[in-house]
Amino acid sequence: MDTYLQQALEIVKAQAGVRNMTEEEITSMVHRLANQLKGIVEGEPQEQHEEHQEPAVDPKKAIREKSVVCLECGKTFKVLTKRHLAQHGLTPAEYKAKWGFKKTQSLIAKALARERRKKMQDMRLWERRKKNA
Repeated sequence: MDTYLQQALEIVKAQAGVRNMTEEEITSMVHRLANQLKGIVEGEPQEQHEEHQEPAVDPKKAIREKSVVCLECGKTFKVLTKRHLAQHGLTPAEYKAKWGFKKTQSLIAKALARERRKKMQDMRLWERRKKNA
């Protein structure tokens, strides 16, 4: 077996021991790490890899029922915040453009978005404003 692949497997195995990862996340992370390790050892410039960066998962499957997967690093969140995206040197607008999301797409888990929407509808703030005015 390729030494880069073995090293990538060890890294991903350690990562999977710390947090829950789907099969798709594991395989994409192994593939990405093996290619990055090979590029580092063979002396390819790092910028070349960033231009052709593969997403951690399929962008269409990144926004899930209970989580959102960062396509830059593969970590899962309930909400993909500006602060996290700043660690990758991106704004939310740049992230959406890079990975083909609509400008209006929220980077939040579907269940959490539904819960927040329902809570706001139950509060009926628009009716309170009319009464106060």
